[in-house]
Amino acid sequence: MKYFLYQKKGKEILPVEEQAINQQAKEKLQSLLRDSDKLQIPSRFIKQWDNVVLFHSKGHIDKANSIMFPNEKSAFALNNSLNDLTAKEWLPETISVFSQKGLGAQHKNAQIEKQHPAPFSFQDVGRLIQFYTKENQKVLDPFSGVASTVKACAINNRIGYGIELNPKYHQLALERLEKEVPESNTFKQKQQLILGDSTKAIHDFEEDFFDFIITSPPYWNILDTVDHKNGARVKNGLDHKYSDAENDLSNIAEYEDFLEKLASFFDTCSRYLKKKKYLNVIVSDFRKKDKYYIFHADLARKIEENGNFRLKGIRILYQRHKSIYPYGYPFSFVPNLHHQNVLIFQNIKQS
Repeated sequence: MKYFLYQKKGKEILPVEEQAINQQAKEKLQSLLRDSDKLQIPSRFIKQWDNVVLFHSKGHIDKANSIMFPNEKSAFALNNSLNDLTAKEWLPETISVFSQKGLGAQHKNAQIEKQHPAPFSFQDVGRLIQFYTKENQKVLDPFSGVASTVKACAINNRIGYGIELNPKYHQLALERLEKEVPESNTFKQKQQLILGDSTKAIHDFEEDFFDFIITSPPYWNILDTVDHKNGARVKNGLDHKYSDAENDLSNIAEYEDFLEKLASFFDTCSRYLKKKKYLNVIVSDFRKKDKYYIFHADLARKIEENGNFRLKGIRILYQRHKSIYPYGYPFSFVPNLHHQNVLIFQNIKQS
């Protein structure tokens, strides 16, 4: 006999065996399938609906508001308005530290990415996209670079919008999507790459348009410094700074001016992000000459001061594959920074 309602008994997930209750559960599942679009039920459940069952911890059919695959032993709550994750998938994403995942420097799909002086892995950004959005939702990266975010959107069935100031990186981004996203991917043609100044292009969107904003913005003008790392990029004919454009935020001379303008831009973004949705800003701290800048804390403070976003937490992305350089040796301590800070803000705009 097939069972359509499961419950928790001790540490086990077991079927409710009463025939009448199973008939009710079967009918309820049929009703859920009819309303699947409105309920935003993830496509992975729709595609295997014959294997889907209802779940309630105490086996109450009238209160059952979760679905699951029995062999996965973890349920998806139908009132989950944030993402498409089951409880078991959700939990690891609340841990404050996670490790970088990349393809490897020699992988064929890493060759475009590494032409940017400060890329991040589409797999890492994809993990964040999966947590803060549902399928078919709209994601913005206002400092798109070579489109790690937009590529991750295509792969994860989201609609990505990337704005990039530098024509070279915009062209590389177009090339990257064409080469690295299969034609069979139904979301490939839904991605949007925009060449322009994000501080102006943002106003081309309707208010409350985006479900999530995620980006790694310029780190002021630190890339101008040719240290061991940037020296190696110069030697290999790779860019070591974002651009020479006057309107590039990374070319602002004073740190405090840079912070003010960057935080002000993010505050403007709140108008185009739906209320209570999230903004993730991925940044590293840095050293310039002999001064250490706690960039993540300075930026978080400025963004909160502007009033439209509230900091909800920080996750640390451990960049375990980065090279180690002999900074300061043998005279002083100079850190090799092998982590990024994911600043997590919620949009609390009043209007």
